[in-house]
Amino acid sequence: MRSTMRSTTTQPRSTARSRRRLLGLAPALALGLLFGLSATPGLTPPAAAVGGSFTDNFDSHNGGRWNKADGWSNGGMFNAGWRADHVWHSGGVLGLNLNNTPCPGGCSNKPYASGEYRTNELYSYGRYEVRMKAASGSGLVSSFFTYTGPSDGQPWDEIDVEILGKNTWQMQTNYFTNGTGGHEAVINLGFDAAAGYHNYAIEWRNGNIKWFVDGRQVHEENGSRGALPTRPQRIMMNLWPGTGVDGWLGPFNYTGQKTATYDWVRYTQY
Repeated sequence: MRSTMRSTTTQPRSTARSRRRLLGLAPALALGLLFGLSATPGLTPPAAAVGGSFTDNFDSHNGGRWNKADGWSNGGMFNAGWRADHVWHSGGVLGLNLNNTPCPGGCSNKPYASGEYRTNELYSYGRYEVRMKAASGSGLVSSFFTYTGPSDGQPWDEIDVEILGKNTWQMQTNYFTNGTGGHEAVINLGFDAAAGYHNYAIEWRNGNIKWFVDGRQVHEENGSRGALPTRPQRIMMNLWPGTGVDGWLGPFNYTGQKTATYDWVRYTQY
């Protein structure tokens, strides 16, 4: 999704599942075609990232670093629009609420509203870490991921940590390069990710991506299943209910507000 902060078009699920991040897709895509932005992945060295190492303990909202999505929807399988007032800070915790508050206008009249938080800057190779507690419930996704796309003047690259609310004892990993995904892996956590805070990390280097849970490596991709992303990306978190993807997420039935919470985020530049 991101730098212009709009998203009204969704990639088909066959290209994979994280497709949430296509803000400003139509105009950005036109620019991409005009300037040839969809270069072959893996053949272009990563552009210089703007952002350097940081730790954010979420004591308060840092507008110089983060942006709250507001007043629009990703469309497609996302059955909620983003509202800035659904992102909150309290007691050193960042929270994302999902409820049935109206989100009219640019939210495409979605029946639910939720929160999304993302960095203003893009970041390249390094270690991305979060301490989070997921929301539970069929049809839900609690996420921590990196993303860039046409709205940043780049092809769609992405690296995912997703907790599916239908089974919060598991984590799903995935990555996209130049819009091509389909690299999912399901990791058995050995604990309930919605019952307490745990540390999740993505270590992204030139040639591999590794995922860690509570300091333990649980998965690695080395490009054997498809070229790895190379382009600087935003750090993002969101909570959303699915629609039309019951086979993946399970059916979503609203039973009251759901919340995903984040204790801290850290990025270490490599």
